Formats: sequence, structure tokens, C-alpha cells
Amino acid sequence: MPPIVLRNRREFFGQMGSSLVAVRLGASSMSDTASNLTTNDERAIPIVDTHHHLWDLTKFRLPWTDNVPKLARSFVMPDYLKATEGLGIAKTVYMEVDVEPTQQVAEAEYVIDICQRGDSPMRAVVISGRPASEGFKDYITRFKGNPYIKGVRQVLHPPGTPRGLCLDKQFIRSVQLLGELGLSYDLCMRNNELEDGAKLIDACPDTRFILDHCGNGDVQSKDRSLWQRGLAAVAARKNVDCKISGIVASAKPDGWSAVDLDPIIRTTIGEFGIDRVMFGGDWPVCTLAATYRQWVEALRKVLNEMKVSAADQRKVFSDNAVQFYELS
Repeated sequence: MPPIVLRNRREFFGQMGSSLVAVRLGASSMSDTASNLTTNDERAIPIVDTHHHLWDLTKFRLPWTDNVPKLARSFVMPDYLKATEGLGIAKTVYMEVDVEPTQQVAEAEYVIDICQRGDSPMRAVVISGRPASEGFKDYITRFKGNPYIKGVRQVLHPPGTPRGLCLDKQFIRSVQLLGELGLSYDLCMRNNELEDGAKLIDACPDTRFILDHCGNGDVQSKDRSLWQRGLAAVAARKNVDCKISGIVASAKPDGWSAVDLDPIIRTTIGEFGIDRVMFGGDWPVCTLAATYRQWVEALRKVLNEMKVSAADQRKVFSDNAVQFYELS
């Protein structure tokens, strides 16, 4: 199929949903990915996953999964632990899953309980919210001081989300409030609207931001000029970090390699610098094109090709996340 401009991850999933097949990455595409995984330094680097999902469809409604058969089932903590087995996952940060708005409080309580139980690596959560709503202040202040809640996200790229929503006056006031509460905001938006994200950051200088999924750079796109311009604009603001996450979901599910991911990863690190990027697994969404292990190995391959030192790879996979999310 022709390259897809990934302005909207949901749009991409919808186009690919019924045709997605099991990942068939043979020796020609992935053997090179594993070739640099034998050093003691890499095996010794713990992974802090800053971006994974969980959802139990017996408890929550996720309308966006209806057209994505591969994701239209429950994915719970035992599934995550199985998918990441042997990779050295030390700690994780849960990322909200765009449940129906009426279920946002229940979702938050569900994942806080998982953290409190202490029987998994999950140590923190980013909860769902609607900053443009008048009720946002009451919603978020009920969680004030909760040690597990680190931030808020609203996915801004569903088809029904109007362009420029993040510049709505109420939206800006709500994100400013997050800064007052010591919480961060995750930017997850269309890659041709990143300059709006930069304007939001300017309006909220006391709030910490983190850009999801390398700004939704599209692996299959041949023209990334709008993404590159927007990414540079966001990176120029100093109160924002970036997650190297999510991009593998836009790769061809039946044939990709680390080479396909390389330009986006290089550009992102080039713009933000090694001290302002961190790994995110984006599981189970990553399984649209890769296993969790394949995504980790591909990222390691690119970092090795970039000659990123072991100390700096530790920043990407662990240290930067611990600092940003205050994961002692």
C-alpha cells in the first residue's frame, strides 16, 4: 500500500485494522536487529517503560478499538509481564487508554490500585483528562497529592477532535493548573499540528510536558517536513521531554527493520538531546507491527549505529525517566 501520512494514529489503525496480520519478521529484516545485543553493558541496563497501556474490556469501554481487531480484547498486567519477560523491566509508568469520559475516575482508581498492590513493576500513572472541560479542575484536584499520579493526557488526534483544541482558553488554564499541582501533561497529537503544541507549552511555562511517540513521526511517510518543523519547534522549548515510543506501530507489519525506524529516532534525539528523551514501549499498540522485544531490540540497534555510549543508553532506557517521573 502507498505510504500513509500519520497525522492520526487512529486513522492509521482503522485503515490497517482488518488487514493486520501476525508479525512475520524473518531473518532478512530482523537478524541485524539482534546482532548488537551481546554486550554486557546492554544487558546490564534496566528498562523503565514510560508508556504502556492496560485495559480490561470487562470493566472499561474503549470505542477506538472497535475497528482494530488485534487490539479489541483485554490486555492486563499478566499479559504485559509475559510480553516483557527477560528484558529487565525495572519500573513502568501506565498511560491512559482513552476510555469513555464517564469512566475516567474508575480508570484512575483501577491503575492506582495496581500500583498500591506492589506485585508488578508499575510505579506511576498518567491519567486521562479533558482539559477543555469546565469540570476539569474538580476532576483533577480530587487526586491532589496522590503519589502515583504523575500527569494527565488527552489524545488529540481522533478524527472528531478539532484542530487547535489545545489552544482553547480553558484548555490552557487547565494545563497551567497541572503545573501548580506538580503534574505533567503528555502531548499526543497529529504530527502536522505540533506547532500548536509549541504554543501551548509557551502558554504554560511552569508545567512540564512530554511529547509522545516522537511527535507521531510516520515510519512509512516519504515527506516528513511538517513533522520535522513541528518537532523542532516543540524541542526548542526547554520544559518538554520526548518519548521514543509508538513509531513502530506505523511500520509495515509484515516486513520492517531497524533501518526503517532510524531516521525518526535520529532526528528526535538530534532535536531534544540525549538528556531529554526516554523509552516507551507503547504496548500493546506496538503489537500491530512488532513484539515488545523486537521494538526494544530495534531501538538498541539504532542507538548502537549512532554510537550512543552505554552511559547515554542508560539515560534513554532508565535514568531520564526516573528523573522526570521522580521514580526513586
